[in-house]
Amino acid sequence: MVGAICAKAQVTVESEISSMEMLVGEQVAVTVTVTAPDTSRVQFPTEALMPKGIEVLNAAQSPVEEIGDGMGIFVCQLILTSWDEGLYYLPPLNVMVNGKEHKTTQLALKVLLPENIDTTYVDEYEGPKYYGPKDVQSQPFDWIADGWYIPTIMAAALLALLVLTIWLYNRMRKNKPIIRQSGVVRRVLPHQRAMAAIDAIKADRTVAATDTKAYYTRLTDTLRLYINERYGFNAMEMTSSEIIDKLMAVNDPSALNELRELFLTADLVKFAKYATQMNENDANLLRAVDFIGKTKQDNQEAVVKELPKYTTQEQHVNRVRRLLKTLVIILGIFCILLFVAIVITIIMLM
Repeated sequence: MVGAICAKAQVTVESEISSMEMLVGEQVAVTVTVTAPDTSRVQFPTEALMPKGIEVLNAAQSPVEEIGDGMGIFVCQLILTSWDEGLYYLPPLNVMVNGKEHKTTQLALKVLLPENIDTTYVDEYEGPKYYGPKDVQSQPFDWIADGWYIPTIMAAALLALLVLTIWLYNRMRKNKPIIRQSGVVRRVLPHQRAMAAIDAIKADRTVAATDTKAYYTRLTDTLRLYINERYGFNAMEMTSSEIIDKLMAVNDPSALNELRELFLTADLVKFAKYATQMNENDANLLRAVDFIGKTKQDNQEAVVKELPKYTTQEQHVNRVRRLLKTLVIILGIFCILLFVAIVITIIMLM
């Protein structure tokens, strides 16, 4: 059935229904056609007011078709359906052309129930089948297809990392650090140690009187040790002449004459069984004191800072604790980042 109404000057509005009858649940199309200048502004009803029992499923507007002389055809199609049997009168549709309202004619639609359907042999029936409206169905949840497995795996990994972090933290607390304070030590300078040894030799005068070899051995060993610490070469393993030659490179040769006399006398006593007098022993002792006094270094620091010393077990404990602390910090940061990633992923999936 076709209805038409003429508007002012060159504007024509027509409406047409694809079928005046349909079965319950089927669909019909109402086509609204406007003939107007191709530059016109045409607004079709997208949600037309229909009687109760008629549903508008869709409203689609086609591109303008030019027909010449500046005219064009504007088309809009409404898809209708119904689930209730009855005769329905479709009200005129309002179409706006360049701001002016135009109405279509009234249409009619009859909705019928399927007839002659034997439900006993419904599977063999070849005619139209009526199933009726379906209830609202919920979408089945598929955690893999929907992507929810990603935050699930991330949450399991986060839980495992938290357990590992807590366990490492408890291990770190049990391995308490071993702390030793640095100490200040007063160092005995080489000339101080040598003079203390000479004072001990001087106090033990019985050795000089009864055993001159032991006396000169103690005296020369004291000087060798002093030279070793003062000049940095191993005088303990050198002969007397080698020591004098080595010292001549760093000292005034005239200052070594008395030291040479002392070492010569000591060699004679130790290797040639030379017998000395008490005044000669005292003179050689004074020669040693004079050499130490001329070559000593007073500008050396007598107070030094001693660094803490750890046993092998203590060093191992400190290394393990530092490693555990580093791991706890790294795992803690990774847990925070993983938690933020889980929250963002869940927000994107919702």
